[in-house]
Amino acid sequence: RRKLRTDVAAAFPNLSAEQLAEFIPNKEELNVIKIHSHKGEAITVYMNNRNPILFEIEKALYPTVYMLWVYPDLLPAFSTWPPVLQKLAGGADLMLPGVVVPSSGFPQVERGTLCAVTLLGNRAPVAVAVATMSTAEMLAAGMKGKGFAVLHTYMDHLWEYGDKSYPPTLAPLVTDSAEKESAEDEEEMEGKEPVISFSTDPSQHVDVGDLSLKEQDSCAILMGKEELSEDRGAETAEDANTEVQQEAEDSRTPQEQMDALFSQCFFHALKCKVKKSDLPLLTSTFLRSHMFSCCPAGQQLDIKKSSYKKFSKFLQCMQHQKILQVKELNKGVESIVEVDWKHPDVKAFAVPEGFSSASAAQDSKSEDREQVYHAPEIIPLYGVSTKMIPLFQESGHRKGSILSSSEVRNIIINYVKTNELIDETNKNFVKVNAILCDCLLDKSEQDEISNLKWDDLLSRCLERLQPLHQVTFFGQEPIVRKGNIEPINIAIAQRSSNKKVTIIKNLELYGLDPQCVANILQQKVQASATITPVPGTKDRVQVQIQGNQIHHLAKMLLEEYQLPRKYIQGLEKAPKLGRKK
Repeated sequence: RRKLRTDVAAAFPNLSAEQLAEFIPNKEELNVIKIHSHKGEAITVYMNNRNPILFEIEKALYPTVYMLWVYPDLLPAFSTWPPVLQKLAGGADLMLPGVVVPSSGFPQVERGTLCAVTLLGNRAPVAVAVATMSTAEMLAAGMKGKGFAVLHTYMDHLWEYGDKSYPPTLAPLVTDSAEKESAEDEEEMEGKEPVISFSTDPSQHVDVGDLSLKEQDSCAILMGKEELSEDRGAETAEDANTEVQQEAEDSRTPQEQMDALFSQCFFHALKCKVKKSDLPLLTSTFLRSHMFSCCPAGQQLDIKKSSYKKFSKFLQCMQHQKILQVKELNKGVESIVEVDWKHPDVKAFAVPEGFSSASAAQDSKSEDREQVYHAPEIIPLYGVSTKMIPLFQESGHRKGSILSSSEVRNIIINYVKTNELIDETNKNFVKVNAILCDCLLDKSEQDEISNLKWDDLLSRCLERLQPLHQVTFFGQEPIVRKGNIEPINIAIAQRSSNKKVTIIKNLELYGLDPQCVANILQQKVQASATITPVPGTKDRVQVQIQGNQIHHLAKMLLEEYQLPRKYIQGLEKAPKLGRKK
């Protein structure tokens, strides 16, 4: 502990003796864990109060975002636009076109200096990075090229080792605040250029980690309005509503109009459609059943036409503003678990004219009927495992490459033809060479089998690949998950007094809201239906309804929701209909 304190003092001379003693206390528990990065680097992580505070790579100490939230001025800081954070968390480095130049100028750093990355309007760092060039070199390069190699970000795997808290809201310094206000004024005034003149011409836009500046500008303006809500929440919301109502008259681009429409429908749905008792609420259900019904007549929500491109990215922006909280309760399935209805933007939002209470009641009825549910498209996929690499490397695939069954079939056929393995006497058989032997045959079979039928060859190959599946929900991007998708499980359980109940699990995996399914079943069969936690799991629920209701369930899932029978398990347990006497 004493050596660590000495190393920290040497690495961060800005820390005072009191801060150092507070940072590495003598008596409190300090844990050390060792992890490995994706590149295979060994990393030592120091934990204090269950949060990682430092990490060490090749005997060099670096602070985590948890440490920088306590000491935000520990490192020289550079700001970027909020939409860039998602790219940084995904592993991208920070490019210079994405760095905001303050009116007071950049801090003076040299190449290799450890720096903090903040978001515009908040001094709380969201990333730790190493400068790839000095301040003078950045300006001499015209703010082009890679500026910072990112080591660690908020929302990455190292952050997940802690309590997963959000960055605090730290007011900018006076110079930054004045600059922000002046920058906003300049953006709103026509004929004046911002501090950095970025071209928004589609033919001249510059990409920052696949995020174009045109998208950054529109999203940053939108988020800039939301970030100022603490100071002038009501004023901003009124301005936003005025802009939406005058959409036909303004000169915004179609992308900006779609952003504004999504923002309007989002706040409308939170204020008028969602109740606390509805939480947790599937994000797909929130979009499909709540936001769509808030869309004005003659307009249609299309996430592809917005600057967000994905609904999950839009919700991340809202989560960053601390309006709601989204969690992955089931693998690959996100739900809204918390909403701040006291947030200034929510409180200040005014419902647009034309949405009467009668239409709202009609919308709620249509939501209960789940008329707009679309069964997800499910495609089985296969990942190349370590044992199968020799068979697939000729076609340019590596470990972890994801393939469809038809792609696997074509690769195997091409491999057999290229290596002339088709049996000359019987073309229905394939000769087993050394690679096929090692990849597809068990040890006991290697001395006995010299050729395989085509069907046997392909089935053995699919069995030895890693099973995956892709789920595409209506209006959303495809999601790839490991393993085979679990079917909707229907079971009959016996309760006291020989009463039976029907239990339904895994509805969320197919984009079905368990609470909504329970409400519909309760109305159809006139029996009590409840939502209960799945035993032995966290944050997973099941529907429980009195009696054997498999007949009604089968009709609803197969006919109304159009789900394939192969994804429903337990339909054979339906009661047999006896003859009437």
